[in-house]
Amino acid sequence: MTGAVRRDPAAGHRRALLAVFSSTFFVRFAFGITTAVFASYISQTTAGIGQGEAGVVGVVSAMAPIGELSTVLLSGAAADRYGRFPVLFAGIGSSAVVFALKATTRAPVTLGVLNLLFGIASGAILAASLALIADWSGAEERGFEMGRFDAMNLFGWVAGFAFGFAALGLVANASLWFVFVVGSAVLAGGLAAASHLVRGVPRRGTGKGYIFSEVLRHVFRRSVLLVTLPWLVIYMLIGTALIFLGSAASGVGVSPTLLALIIGGAGLLLVVTQPYFGRLADRRGRGRLMTVGVIGFVLLMAFASLVVAYGARVPILIGLGASVLPALAYGPASLAALADLAAEISRATTMAIYSLTISAGMVLGLVASTGLFTLLGNAGLYVFFGSIAVALVVFTVERYRDPGLRAVAVTTPAR
Repeated sequence: MTGAVRRDPAAGHRRALLAVFSSTFFVRFAFGITTAVFASYISQTTAGIGQGEAGVVGVVSAMAPIGELSTVLLSGAAADRYGRFPVLFAGIGSSAVVFALKATTRAPVTLGVLNLLFGIASGAILAASLALIADWSGAEERGFEMGRFDAMNLFGWVAGFAFGFAALGLVANASLWFVFVVGSAVLAGGLAAASHLVRGVPRRGTGKGYIFSEVLRHVFRRSVLLVTLPWLVIYMLIGTALIFLGSAASGVGVSPTLLALIIGGAGLLLVVTQPYFGRLADRRGRGRLMTVGVIGFVLLMAFASLVVAYGARVPILIGLGASVLPALAYGPASLAALADLAAEISRATTMAIYSLTISAGMVLGLVASTGLFTLLGNAGLYVFFGSIAVALVVFTVERYRDPGLRAVAVTTPAR
C-alpha cells in the first residue's frame, strides 16, 4: 500500500534513515570532488580550458553517467530481489576503490574506464537509498524524508565541489591527485558509519514472485515518465555546469577560492530548504511544488542566458540566485511523487528510473552543450538554455493532463 510504513522498532527507523542520509552525503561529496577538478586534472591546467580540451573532458566525464545509465535498472532489481543494504554497501565499497585508483593516473582513457565503474556503483547506491526511504516513510511524511535525502544528496555534491574548487585555488595542479585520496577515505568512512548504524535494523526480505519484465512494464508507465523526464533536462543543465563551472568562473575573474565559498554557502541553504519544500509537498500537494520548481528553472535559464550575453553583473547574479530558490522545490516533491507511484510494484527498480534519467541527462547535456558551444559559440548556449526551458514547460503541461497522476493524488495534497 502507498502508506505502508516499516518501522519496527522506532529506533530501527531512525538508524536506517540516518545510514541512508550519511552514506548519501559521503558518496555525493566524493562525486563533487571529481566533477570540480576533472577538467583541470585531465587538461593539467587550472586556469581556463580550450574548446578542443572541452570535448575530451566532456567524454571522460560522461563515462560516469553512462555507467549509471546502463546498469541502474539491474541494480534496482538486485535491491528488490536480494535486499537494499547489500546493494548499498557494495556500491559504496566499490566507489572507494575506484577513487583510490583515480589518484594514480591522469590518462584520459584510464580515467574514463574508472569513471564508468564509478557510475555503476553510484547507480546501485542511489537505487537502494531511494527504495529504503520509500520503505521507511509513509505518504504523509514521504515528501519531508525525500527532502532530507535530497538535502544530503545536494549538500554532499556542493560540499565536494567547494572542496575541489578550493583545492584548485590552493594546491598546485600537479598535486591534485590528493583530492581523490581524500574522496576514497571519505567513502570508506561512510561505509563504516552506515554499516554500524544498521546493525540490528530489520531488513526487507527477498522479493517473492519478482518478474523483471512485468516490473519494467509498470516502471515505464506514462505517469512515471512524466514525473522523471523533467529530471532529464534539469540534469542536462546540472551536468554541464558541474564539469565546466570552475573553468568558466576563472574565465570571468572569479577565483576558485571565492567560488568554493559561494558554493559552500549554497550547500547550507540546501540543508534548510529541501526538507521544508518536502514538508510543503506533503501538505500542499506534490504537483504544486513541482510546478514551482519548474518556474524556478525556467527563470534560471533566462538569467543564465543574460550572464552569457552581458557577463557576471551584480543585478543579473542576484536574479540568478533568486531563481535557484524556487527551482529547489522540484526535487523532494518529484521524489515523493515517484515513491507514491511505485507503491504497487517493486520500489527499488522504479526508483532506479530517477537515477537512469539523471544519468541520461548528464550524458546528453555534456554532448549537447559542448557540441553547440563548439559549433556556435555563445549562441549555442542560448539554444541549449532555451531548449531546457521549453522542455520543462511541455512536461509540466502534460503532467497536469495525465489521468494516472491524478489517480494517485500526486497533484493534490498528500494525506
